Amino acid sequence: MKLIALEEHFVTADLVGHGASTASIAQPHVWAEASRRLLDLNEERLAAMDAAGLDMQVLSLNSPGIQAETDPAAAVRQATTVNDFLAGVIAEHPDRFSGFAALPLQDPAAAADELERAVAQLGLRGALVNAHTHGTYLDDPALRVVWERAEHLDVPLYLHPANGVDAAHVFSGHPELVGPMWSWGLDTATHVLRLIFGGVFDDFPKAKLLLGHMGEGLPYVLWRLDSRWGFHAHHGIELKRERPSEYIRHNLYITTSGVCSSAPLLAALLSMGADHILFGTDYPFEDIETATQFLRTAPISDADRLKIGQQNAEKLLHLTPSSAYAGV
Repeated sequence: MKLIALEEHFVTADLVGHGASTASIAQPHVWAEASRRLLDLNEERLAAMDAAGLDMQVLSLNSPGIQAETDPAAAVRQATTVNDFLAGVIAEHPDRFSGFAALPLQDPAAAADELERAVAQLGLRGALVNAHTHGTYLDDPALRVVWERAEHLDVPLYLHPANGVDAAHVFSGHPELVGPMWSWGLDTATHVLRLIFGGVFDDFPKAKLLLGHMGEGLPYVLWRLDSRWGFHAHHGIELKRERPSEYIRHNLYITTSGVCSSAPLLAALLSMGADHILFGTDYPFEDIETATQFLRTAPISDADRLKIGQQNAEKLLHLTPSSAYAGV
C-alpha cells in the first residue's frame, strides 16, 4: 500500500501574517514549532515522511490562508502567486507531493477562473477552502460559480476550519473551547449543513466536498438528522433527496486527519462506507508517525485499509499509480 495524505499544511514567508488569528489560540511554543515546520517543504518534511512511510502529501495553504486578505484584488494576486509556488514545489518532487489550490473567494468569478487555471494548467487536484471568507460561506449564491467550475472540472473542494466570524454566547468566559479542540468542528459541520439546506448539492449533484478530522462529527449523527428533519418545520426548504443523510453519503468525503482513534473510524465506516474515507495526517499539527501507524494497525479489513490509504485518493484526485509515484 502506498500512503497518500490529504490534509498537509504549508505556508510561504509572504503569507505568514495571515495566520495571526490561528496563532492566537495556540500555546506560543507549540505555534512557534508548527510555524517553523509549515515553512519547510523539503528536508525536514521529506525526512519525516520517509521515517513514517508516508509516500505522498497533498499540500494546502495553512488556515486561514488567502481568505484572511481584506483586499479582493490583493487576494487574487496572492492566490496566483502561491498556486504557482505550490506547482513549482510539486514539480521538484512529483512522486512525493501533490496539491490543492488556494482560491481568492473575495472575488467569486476570479476564484472560479483560478480554480480552472490551477487544475488545467498547474496540475493541482482541487482547492482547499478555510471556513468562511469575511463572513461569506460556501452556500452564498455568489459562490455558485465556484461550485459550477469544480463540478465541471470534477475536482473536490476541501472544507477546512478557521476561526469563526464570532463565537456563540455559550463559549463566553471559556476561550479554551474556541479553536480546533471544539468550536472549529461545530462551525465546520454547520457549514456543511448550510450547503445541504442551501441547495448547493441540489444545484450541483456531482459536486464533491472533502471534510477533515473524521468528518467533524457528522458521520455519527446521520440518523438523528433524518429523524429531526421529519419533525422540524422546513421553512420553505424543499430538498430533492428525501433525507439529509443522502447528501452526506453521496457528496461528502472525509479524511482521518487529526483523529487517530479506531472508534470514530469504525463508526465512519459503518455510516458512510469505505469508499468515502481517505487518509490525512494534519501535518505539522499532528505527528506523521502516529497517523501512519494508526491506519496500519486499525482494526479494519486490508481491503478497506487500501481504499483509505491509497485507492480513494487516486480516484477522487485523478492520481494514477504511475503519475502519483513516478519512479517508485
